Amino acid sequence: MARYAPIGDYGVIGDLYTVALVGMDGSIDFLCLPHFDSPSVFAALVDAERGGRFQIAPLLCGAARKQLYVPDTNVLLTRFLDADGVAEVSDFMPAENAGAHNLVRRAKTVRGEVRFQMRCDPRFDYGRATHTVQRRSDMEVLFCGRSGNGDLVLRLRSSVPMRLDGGAALAEFTLGADASAWFVLEVVVATEETSPSEHRDYPSDAFKQTVNFWRAWVAHNTYGGRWREMVNRSALALKLLTSKQYGSIIAAPTFGLPETIGGGRNWDYRYTWIRDSSFTLYGLMRLGYTDEAAAFMQWVMARCEELAPDGSLQIMYGIDGRHVLAEETLPHLEGYMGSRPVRIGNAAFANLQLDIYGELMDSVYLYDKYGSPIGYDAWTNIVRLIEWVCANWQQPDEGIWEVRGGRHEFLYSRVMCWVAIDRAIRLALKRSFPAPMPRWHVARDTIYQDVFGRFWDPARRAFVQHAGATTLDAAALLMPLVRFVSPTDPRWISTLRAIERDLVSDSLVYRYRVADGFSDGLTGEEGTFSMCSFWYVECLSRMGDLRKARFFFEKMLGYANHLGLYGEELGPQAQHLGNFPQAFTHLALISAAFDLDRRLSAAGHAG
Repeated sequence: MARYAPIGDYGVIGDLYTVALVGMDGSIDFLCLPHFDSPSVFAALVDAERGGRFQIAPLLCGAARKQLYVPDTNVLLTRFLDADGVAEVSDFMPAENAGAHNLVRRAKTVRGEVRFQMRCDPRFDYGRATHTVQRRSDMEVLFCGRSGNGDLVLRLRSSVPMRLDGGAALAEFTLGADASAWFVLEVVVATEETSPSEHRDYPSDAFKQTVNFWRAWVAHNTYGGRWREMVNRSALALKLLTSKQYGSIIAAPTFGLPETIGGGRNWDYRYTWIRDSSFTLYGLMRLGYTDEAAAFMQWVMARCEELAPDGSLQIMYGIDGRHVLAEETLPHLEGYMGSRPVRIGNAAFANLQLDIYGELMDSVYLYDKYGSPIGYDAWTNIVRLIEWVCANWQQPDEGIWEVRGGRHEFLYSRVMCWVAIDRAIRLALKRSFPAPMPRWHVARDTIYQDVFGRFWDPARRAFVQHAGATTLDAAALLMPLVRFVSPTDPRWISTLRAIERDLVSDSLVYRYRVADGFSDGLTGEEGTFSMCSFWYVECLSRMGDLRKARFFFEKMLGYANHLGLYGEELGPQAQHLGNFPQAFTHLALISAAFDLDRRLSAAGHAG
């Protein structure tokens, strides 16, 4: 099997249309073009031999490597240091050139004299399509191939001579101290007669413009608390996952990265989940990013205009709002460290997950309160949606974790149905909207009594994962966060203690344990979920245990990768697993940081 870098050894760059993952060896091992959910052109991350990559690396033996962002930007530097010299590769994607999606790479020798090697080896359509390569000049190469349902043409320009090697472009060059060479890979836009990259000063001008773009964006962040650097990095990561074209935010930019090495829990997260909406709106508005919150809310409300005839909503959509996300496997790809199958698309779009209605209504309520009041048409759609919830909240479903082992009456789904109706009632009262209030009040109160009656295990003194179960679920940590239960309610405190015994390992939290007859329909074990760890911190903060909350929060910050990024999970050796980086984790970090910082300051804690 080919060698794979740890998932956490990557940095991310992007242009608000797509994202590239850059390894500490100077290799871009993942990039989909022209959009987040387009077929990949580089996917060595899920198949080191057949996936394709774009590598620039100094020929230094045993060089130490270091990777960092230019402060307050998404411009990435990869540095190589050994006795013979210091070399550096800088990577970025200008956010202003939407059509070409330029990927700009600069190799530089800082000290000494260093020989570099460049290899650009794209593999079109997830490595399924062949392509042609044309050398237009010593400094320009065209790659042409099929990608999805159309053709894709990529142009590679450089400041040093290139040659062809099969379907790849190669270059070897030596740079003395302070000398540099640059490469620009771009999508050829048929309607453009000229490209900005043709200009000699384009790389340096684009570098300055990109740095200025990100720093201007970060300057709008209103958070000035104790963990500003980590919150800024989380905000920058979220912005990279935000579609400038549509306003939607993808769950993660990758597909097929395993939750368990060698296992089959390998999903495609390049889509937008309704579930993330309230957390996203809450996080963006708390940080002062009202434009992003408004764009995402507009996208969410557009989905509410596409309700099914019965008033129901899908759990997830394409970034452009498309409904069908057909799942398929890519059997020709090995998978990260042999983790098969590699999946694209996501069959979960057809799942029934009742919790999404609560998250949606929470986001609508928050946006109406802190953003802009919703209008008549939006309210009309909301009434249809809430009527559907009132009629269907008792159904079993697949739940927040999208299990594939059969439907259950999940605690979290039941709680979020309560949230959906509760927020609709609050909104109707606040705005004097017409609504069938008696029916909504009865449904809300019935759900509340049902949770305390059927999901409370008096023997365990805890709210259980689903009706009839004895197992626990980390999703219960959201109960006080959505104000279903007081964070100091005795029943909640005893539930939290039970979760600590069953699911918490130091500051790390498992989402559930497959035991006592519960099956999620999947094979293999999984790691701890980083977003659950931040939920746990916020629960501790809200119940007033500030010292413990701060201790575990700062321990969790230590599990970030070298750049402050998180994947979905942490494995047995605390290695990052799952799709990377994950938006939900960074949203949970922001929420925990905001709440804990505010409470520490109110309590008079120093520093």
